[in-house]
Amino acid sequence: MNRFANSAEAPDFDAPQILRRTRRRRTTGIAAVAAALIVAGGGTALATSVAGGGSNGSTPAATSTATDSDATTMLYVHPQGQTIPIDFAGWSLHGAKEYMEKTQTKVGTVTEKAVKGCKPGSVLGVSPHAPKTVKAGDTVSFTVCAG
Repeated sequence: MNRFANSAEAPDFDAPQILRRTRRRRTTGIAAVAAALIVAGGGTALATSVAGGGSNGSTPAATSTATDSDATTMLYVHPQGQTIPIDFAGWSLHGAKEYMEKTQTKVGTVTEKAVKGCKPGSVLGVSPHAPKTVKAGDTVSFTVCAG
């Protein structure tokens, strides 16, 4: 038995070569998944969500950006001079009125418009809307969904 055990050579492992090969395969796999996401359009959604920035924990309107339809976007000029885009799309009229109190702007006329598929009482438009700006003390009118 001792003669058999002493005759076999111990295997030689090249650990650095195995590690390099594993890293190369992992990198290739990650690159393939990233390329597939970009081709499928997932990369665009990822890039826009990262580029949007973080939330400061205040109201959703203060961190929102202008949408394709500026009919629901109000550009509020803060007393310190910065312009804040506020997108009221889908907001309830009650929530919009509360936010208007915070910005010290007045609520003007509220017009109801029948639009199929919208939530009753949700904001469909503001006037004046972007690109016009609104300052504290100005009056803003709303168009809401009638149901």
